[in-house]
Amino acid sequence: MDLGREKCWGNTKDSWRTTLVLAYQSLGVVYGDLSISPLYVYKSTFASDIHHSETNEEIFGVLSFVFWTLTLVPLFKYVFIVLRADDNGEGGTFALYSSICRHAKVSLLPNQQTADESLSTYKLKQPPESEKSNRSKVKMVLEKHKSLHTALLILVLLGTCMVIGDGLLTPAISVFSAVSGLELSMSKQHHEYAVIPITCFILVCLFALQHYGTHRVGFFFAPIVLLWLICISGLGLYNILVWNRQVYKALSPYYMYKFLKKTKTRGWMSLGGILLCITGSEAMFADLGHFSYAAIQIAFSFLVYPALILGYMGQAAYLSKHHQMAYDISYFVSVPESVRWPVLVIAILASVVGSQAIISGTFSIINQSQSLGCFPRVKVVHTSDKKHGQIYIPEINWILMVLCIAVTIGFRDTKHLGNASGLAVMAVMMVTTCLTSLVIILCWHKPPIVALCFLFFFGSIELLYFSASLVKFREGAWLPILLALFLVTIMFVWHYATTKKYQYDLQNKVSLEWLLALGSSLGISRVPGIGLVFTDLTSGIPANFSRFVTNLPAFHRILVFVCVKSVPVPFVPPPERYLMGRVGPASFRSYRCIVRYGYRDVHQDVNSFESELVNRLTDFIRYDWSRPEAASDGHEDGGFRSSRSSGEQMLAVIGNLEGFEEHESITQVSVSLGFPTVESMGDITEMNMNPRRVRFADDDGDDEGGDLRDVQMREELQDLLDAQQSGTAFILGHSHVKTKQGSSILKRLAINFGYNFLRRNCRGPDVVLKVPPASLLEVGMVYVV
Repeated sequence: MDLGREKCWGNTKDSWRTTLVLAYQSLGVVYGDLSISPLYVYKSTFASDIHHSETNEEIFGVLSFVFWTLTLVPLFKYVFIVLRADDNGEGGTFALYSSICRHAKVSLLPNQQTADESLSTYKLKQPPESEKSNRSKVKMVLEKHKSLHTALLILVLLGTCMVIGDGLLTPAISVFSAVSGLELSMSKQHHEYAVIPITCFILVCLFALQHYGTHRVGFFFAPIVLLWLICISGLGLYNILVWNRQVYKALSPYYMYKFLKKTKTRGWMSLGGILLCITGSEAMFADLGHFSYAAIQIAFSFLVYPALILGYMGQAAYLSKHHQMAYDISYFVSVPESVRWPVLVIAILASVVGSQAIISGTFSIINQSQSLGCFPRVKVVHTSDKKHGQIYIPEINWILMVLCIAVTIGFRDTKHLGNASGLAVMAVMMVTTCLTSLVIILCWHKPPIVALCFLFFFGSIELLYFSASLVKFREGAWLPILLALFLVTIMFVWHYATTKKYQYDLQNKVSLEWLLALGSSLGISRVPGIGLVFTDLTSGIPANFSRFVTNLPAFHRILVFVCVKSVPVPFVPPPERYLMGRVGPASFRSYRCIVRYGYRDVHQDVNSFESELVNRLTDFIRYDWSRPEAASDGHEDGGFRSSRSSGEQMLAVIGNLEGFEEHESITQVSVSLGFPTVESMGDITEMNMNPRRVRFADDDGDDEGGDLRDVQMREELQDLLDAQQSGTAFILGHSHVKTKQGSSILKRLAINFGYNFLRRNCRGPDVVLKVPPASLLEVGMVYVV
């Protein structure tokens, strides 16, 4: 189990020790970006809109804004409120969205089943009786209007795209600002020709090393960030004592009023630079799953926050006595010349650490988007067997590197990079504020007035900063907006086409009555081996299989319909991942396997998946034949008798257990949430919470029926073993999607051109599922949507 998921609060001595270790590790992963913001905040703020004067009203006003922004947003909003909105210990935009979707039927994710609600990670909190009415009104409004479902998804996608934009801009501005410290040690002419090449070289090295993984990033990078925090706090304290001991007065909110009164519109526009002091705050919530609430709270409250405040106060104290720095305010001018080179080296290393953290976060959020069907398929490499969630995506890595270098060369200054980065940061925070407001009502069951107060208070602060960044549209802020529009279009088109394909499969699936009418041989020769038919359907027979039966003379002896689906939970425990059942009578040797993954789960490699699937089938066969109802279900060769018209037998959760405990059967209905179509499966889910060893014969001596079932079970297990030794074939659909006649121009552009272009140029399902080419069999399908 990942260390970050362990409980850190307890009565044992190790609990506090574990919490402190996690707090130390979080420095290298969570706070790399936030800790390096002193490098460029003052320089970006005083870039053009305002200038430092001898009255010190500007520098003290900026310091007051920085102090209160750090206090209200990262400390109050994130540490004390948003971090509590976790989803089974996981944080981030998709954690908020999945929590909302579980408490209200607003999800657009297809093939969801009510059986998924039996998962241990599918936690729902019941509201108090006195608060049900107000909560129900909000919930009813959200569930009633389908347009709100789409709007909510677009809001989540927008926040996701801004995080990706931040992953592009943060490495550029961080490394560039750190390397810019060389300007104090060389001539202006040499500086202009040295900074850009050095920055680009560091960025290339940073992205080139990504494929090694970051599973040891905590212990390797934490000392660098810790050393950097000690540097900025020590230098800040030194500058306060040496240059201006009265700088603490600037922490009063009165100086914000004086600042805006003097600078007016120019001061409001300069807020686009001040907001850079909270870049990286979202990482505290996004990386919550790797650590714990207590660890992140301790690290920020007792180390990061005080160090940042001292660092900003020290810079302000130095600049208050050096008014000649009006046009060239850099962090390194406040560093004593005797320690400037060591501080420069530490700053560059800290910027690399901050960049590394945001790049890893970009990989993670793209993997989550892909899991929810909102991003074209990419290859996800799990870089650590021990550390949960450490992944690498080759295509995204190289695209980010090229764009990051292009942005660095194109902008060439901190001002434009800061404007672009600031807008992306505030957009993500505004999305988090909106989603957290819904969580307060739907998940925490608080009165709507509490959510409105949260939304109004923090939303007003963020909207003020966002408007100041938006004004800088022509000075760099256009980049994240353009990037977000491009990515949102891609993600929405992919999600729209994916859901349309699912609806087409749902409407064209083959009934089980047709399959049963074929007889025990399915109308064809059964050859040795296992055939895995991948489909998005959780019930019924996919249309591509009917084409196989119609056109091919033979099929495998063991037939498994596999549905790999995502569930709106962060992770699915391995014992609860497989949902198994029969398709037809036992003599058909046909099964259904639903493999469930959470949005933070990384799919297993094909070898372990294949062997795991066979093991689960073995457990299911033993369990199924051990049931007293086995005979009445028609396991004998005499025929197949089912209580359901669909012919679909029960589905059971098969885990890595020695036996199974039967519980009271509850009829479930699988609903495609967000769509008018309803997929009725009538599945019965049996959870094995208290396992027991299955007996195949009574101790007193079974009757002949029990002995017969035992023999038939052994025959079925032997068939499965023989089929496994003969080999496995993976049957996947190769789809082409086109619109119906009479469709709108927008729909034709989105499907015929946009989606099909993305499908041809992204990874195929065989690559994502890591299917061996020799075992792959594709079926061509044309979807008319």
